[in-house]
Amino acid sequence: MAVSANRLELLQIADAVAREKVIERDVVIEAMEDAIQKAARSRYGSENEIRAEIDRKTGEIRLARLLEVADEVESDARQISLVDAKVRNPAAEIGDFISEALPPMDFGRIAAQTAKQVIVQKVRDAERERQYQEYKDRIGEIVHGVVKRVEYGNVVVDLGRAEGIVRRDELLPRESFRNGDRVRAYIYDVRRELRGPQIFLSRTHPQFMAKLFAQEVPEIYDGIIEIKAVARDPGSRAKIAVISRDSSIDPVGACVGMRGSRVQAVVAELQGEKIDIIQWSPDNATFIVNALAPAEVVKVVLDEDAERIEVVVPDDQLSLAIGRRGQNVRLASQLTSWDIDILTEAEESERRQAEFKSRTELFQNALDVDEMIAQLLTSEGFRTVEDIAYVALDELAEVEGFDADTASELQLRARDYLAEMNAALNARRVELGVTDDLAEVAGLNPKMLVALGEKGIKTRDDFADLSTDELIGGTDTVGGERVKIEGVLDGFDLDRETAEAMIMAARAHWFADEPAEPVEE
Repeated sequence: MAVSANRLELLQIADAVAREKVIERDVVIEAMEDAIQKAARSRYGSENEIRAEIDRKTGEIRLARLLEVADEVESDARQISLVDAKVRNPAAEIGDFISEALPPMDFGRIAAQTAKQVIVQKVRDAERERQYQEYKDRIGEIVHGVVKRVEYGNVVVDLGRAEGIVRRDELLPRESFRNGDRVRAYIYDVRRELRGPQIFLSRTHPQFMAKLFAQEVPEIYDGIIEIKAVARDPGSRAKIAVISRDSSIDPVGACVGMRGSRVQAVVAELQGEKIDIIQWSPDNATFIVNALAPAEVVKVVLDEDAERIEVVVPDDQLSLAIGRRGQNVRLASQLTSWDIDILTEAEESERRQAEFKSRTELFQNALDVDEMIAQLLTSEGFRTVEDIAYVALDELAEVEGFDADTASELQLRARDYLAEMNAALNARRVELGVTDDLAEVAGLNPKMLVALGEKGIKTRDDFADLSTDELIGGTDTVGGERVKIEGVLDGFDLDRETAEAMIMAARAHWFADEPAEPVEE
């Protein structure tokens, strides 16, 4: 059978639209079928259930009305009696559908316009879905595009088969683009929205620099060198930590390249952003010292529970370690995820002397001894009266100039002092209204109980309601900066594990009355 030109033209249009929009041919033909159905309903009446079908090979359009086989016919447009259905199809049963062919129809101007709108909308929806499905799996990639337009500082980029947007805050400082400029950017998010999928691009994201290095350094692309962490102050300075899986390859040298060729290619793309390439180390202290380069570090003191470190640098290295406007130490902190406090040798010496003096005075007052004995105790590493009261007697007697009788007398005075302090603290606890059941929680001493009472925590249930961070403090990230959260027992030198055990001990009575679970035989 010969196929008419109009029918062939219909299939050719479907093929052309599918190629242009990069969608399936069947999607376009189904859109055409929906459009024809809508136009046919306006011609034959919207109460009819009409189906249109386009032959995929010949382009022939077939229209049919569907009628449901029913016991009682309530709508002639949608239903047919079982008797009439048997005439058309002897095998018809209640609930089946009978197809009744309709004659071809000529589209009027309004019907054609409606059909066109339906087709355009369906094709647009299919194109948007294709774009979303294609780019949602490309988050984390670098893409190339051409600047299409600039709107209020935001750059719209033509990616070929979709559009991406680089918002103003995702552009490097003092960076500007004009229509037609080529641009590279990092896909950090793809979202479905009413106006179509939105592809968000960034040139300030830390991973943008990491991906640029992967393009420039073959060892990173091959997985021999791994980028462990990146910290950026976009457009100004950045730090990147790398490690090599092959001991024969220097990760820093490989990233720098011959005469700096590799790193300079990345620097040029980032508008001259200075990049410090750092050797990553599993040892936190070593890694943090490396991260503070080019400053020299004399001494470090780590607090692993709080992820905080004190770094001592020579007096003439302080400004270098901190950097302009705190940039160097801020980037090092972001790179390592540790809070870093920087002290000069002079400041550290002054603080050490102040601590020595305060402990000496404490021992003088608490033990009623002269300054020399108090200094001896401090020099031997005793920090509190409790240390002296409960240390092994032999260990105390080993202090230079002490004998067993002196050690015993010091311990006796220390315990008497603690007993007096505890009595005073207990009186203060009662005055504050802190209950006895809270005092019975393992690990809480009288000084802690007074501190809790002054913060309004007076019962066992009050204490049990606390989280670990509320009890001993912690850190949080606000606006990209790590902020310390004060705890009610902050300063009592409690580690996280001990604090959790104390809170669980306080909660034990909550579960005491619960029935035991039956044991399966």
